[in-house]
This record gives sequence, structure tokens and C-alpha cells, in this order.
Amino acid sequence: METLILTQKEIKSLLTMEDALKAVEHAFKMHGMNAVQMPAKIYLDFEKGDLRAMPAYLDGKAGVKWVNSHPENSKVGLPTVMALLIYNDPETGFPLAVMDATHITNMRTGAAGGVASKYLAKQNSKVLGFVGCGTQAYTQLIAHKELFDIKEVKCFDISEDRASKFVEFCGNESIHAEFMEIEEVCNCDILITTTPSRKPIVREEWISEGTHINAIGADAPGKQELDSEIMKMARVFVDDRDQAFHSGEVNVPLSKGIIKPEDIAGTIGEVITGKVEGRQGDEITVFDSTGLAIQDIATASIVFQRAVEGKVGTKISFF
Repeated sequence: METLILTQKEIKSLLTMEDALKAVEHAFKMHGMNAVQMPAKIYLDFEKGDLRAMPAYLDGKAGVKWVNSHPENSKVGLPTVMALLIYNDPETGFPLAVMDATHITNMRTGAAGGVASKYLAKQNSKVLGFVGCGTQAYTQLIAHKELFDIKEVKCFDISEDRASKFVEFCGNESIHAEFMEIEEVCNCDILITTTPSRKPIVREEWISEGTHINAIGADAPGKQELDSEIMKMARVFVDDRDQAFHSGEVNVPLSKGIIKPEDIAGTIGEVITGKVEGRQGDEITVFDSTGLAIQDIATASIVFQRAVEGKVGTKISFF
């Protein structure tokens, strides 16, 4: 048997945001039904970043993603996040495919924010606020544009060059966008934070009633983007309790005793399945996105199927 090798360029030709949104929502739903296998992420920590192993199984599909996070990589001309995914046949363990998972990671993370907003934000949301204008801001925008009638984007980044490029991208998507101070950015319908910050950068007094926040950046112990007071006053939802408690936006306020595990309203999968109610009126809601391996496998399965059908990729023999 042969293994299919898929490059990032090939995957970009096979995967749409519509695909990613469907795959991620289904993965969250299966998680909410306790119908997945997903061990905790394994971390290798280094001075300038980390490596993570992320295995998962759902719907008869299995695999593992090996991914890094090195925030200073732009200095050496590399992406902050690079990933490979091995997609296996659960019946035999045979590696059906080895594929770039960097684009899959970007797309499924953007889709996760979109799905969370679909269930937790006001349905008439029109104004997006972005704190952080790196790679992830782009897929978050594309996902939300698929689901909402977005009229305006407010953005802030410590790099005005990054912010300027993102503003230009928004314009190309026919959305008015402006670079603003972070306080003004927070005056929006849906706030999306995508930074690697280890200290709160969004203050409680900047957040208005009815705002939904997608906290995307915190994905390792010690990372925190939101003032802990926001977590106290909001209804907080996570993608996975154990993973969020260990390395999500809630990990710092939990470790300091500012909030308790029982303060978490539920998982997004529980909202999708109807086990937990989502938005209730003009409350503030937060989605703590740590990134789940099931999102990767569900998305990779679509890529693999499309590649086989379209005869895309290169086949090699490992064994």
C-alpha cells in the first residue's frame, strides 16, 4: 500500500472555509455527545516555543498532528505555527496520508471561532473587533463573513505594519476596516483575541453588555489575554474542559482561585447538542478556544477524501 503526501499548496486547493465550518461544528457536536477519543495534548517546552502532539479519533477516522508554536519565528522568516498530520486507517493503523497541517490548523481555528459566534454571539452582529492581526485574524474574518453580515472591522496590533496589511485585506473583502486603539476595538459585537500574551491586555471596563469574545490566543499554561474580571462577569464556554483548565484562557484565573471549574457554563459541543443553553439576552459571553485534535482530524478527512477523488498529491511507499 502507498501513503498519500499532500503539500500546503495542494490542501489550499482542496479545502474551503465552508468545509472547515461544517467539519468543526460536527467535531464539536460529537465531543458534546462524548463520541470521540482525544487524549490530552503532549507538550515539549523550549526556550522560544513548544512542540505538541495531538492524537484523536472520531467517526471511524484517526490521526495525530505534530505542531509547534514559536512566536518569534517571523524574525527568521518562518511561520509561528507549522504542522504535519498523519492520517491513519483505524482498522490497520496504516498511514493513509501525511499532510501539511499548517493550513488545516489555520482554517479549523478560524472555523472554531465562527462556530462559537454562531451559537454564542448576537445573531445580528455586524462589527468585529480584532486584538492581534496576524495569520489567525484572516481565517477568523473569513469564517465570520460566512456566518454574519459583517459591516465593520476594528483592529489593533502592536505592529502597525501587520494591522495595515489586515486592514487592506478587509477592504479587498469589501469590509470597512480601521486601525484603532485597543479600547475602541473592544467596542464591538464580537471581539476576537489572537495574541500570545502572558498578561491581560483586554480590560474589564472596555467590554459592554451583549459582547461575545472569542479568546483564541491562550493555548499553553500561563497565557492570558483577558482581564480575569471579565471571566468572573461573563458566561464562559470552552472547547474542552480538561484542555482549557490546563492551557486555555481560563487557566490563569483558575490557578489563582479567581474563578472555579463549576463557573464554566459548558462546552461549545454541549451548546450545539442542546445540553447547555447558549446566549441568554444581553450577557457577555466568552469562548475559550484551545484547539482540539478532533477539529484537525475532521477537517483532514475532508481533505483526504477530496484528494483521493481528484487524484491530488504524491504517493510513496514507506514500508
